[in-house]
Amino acid sequence: MNVLIISDVHGNQQAFEATLKKAQQCCRIDACIFLGDMIDYGMHSNEVIHIARCLELPILCNLRGNHEDAIINEDYSRFSTDRGRKSAQYTRSILSKGAWEYIINEMHGSGMSRFEMDGKKCLAVHGCLTDEYWASITADVDPNDYSEYDYVFSGHSHRPHFFEKYVASGNIKTRNQKKIVFINPGSVGQPRNINAMAQYVLLDTVTEEVIMGKVSYDISREQKSYDGQIDDFYKERLRIGI
Repeated sequence: MNVLIISDVHGNQQAFEATLKKAQQCCRIDACIFLGDMIDYGMHSNEVIHIARCLELPILCNLRGNHEDAIINEDYSRFSTDRGRKSAQYTRSILSKGAWEYIINEMHGSGMSRFEMDGKKCLAVHGCLTDEYWASITADVDPNDYSEYDYVFSGHSHRPHFFEKYVASGNIKTRNQKKIVFINPGSVGQPRNINAMAQYVLLDTVTEEVIMGKVSYDISREQKSYDGQIDDFYKERLRIGI
């Protein structure tokens, strides 16, 4: 399968549409993995949810992120800034009935999901095993914590990564090693790796090829939608990717 992996769209309609268009031009997409935070920070949370609802593609996993969780539960205590809390409160106030239904009924009830994909054991988590919403997997992760999985997909950091780690196993054919592939697609709508492009991953489950995709989009058009209801900080950072 060719699997499109997306995380942290954050209400950025222009970036989401550009990502879907570019990915579908690259190859036939057989399925999608959504790693959470479709909404908030941007002005188009309802539109992004509508686009996701209308996708005619199998969804292998559709997680809630920390923003969906905070908004559903009206618990903003873990946001690090007042502007973040105010943004989430505003987003909650404007969510449409359809968006609420999608978040509650279509997105996984926690920030974590386990599933199989082409015979491989997969973990999808918005954050990490110890904190599924608010922490991130990084390159210094202890692979033994994830040893039961073949693939670990994560988001939240808004910084893409792709690396392989190895743990001991009893499989003589692989010289008693087991491989774990860690993938974070970065953020579609609010990248923080000093690259303003919308970012995503395409995974070929047969060859294990991983394409760390990036696509430009109409940032100016997205910025013009901000009307003062959400702090301009989230508008201005789109131009820099930080």
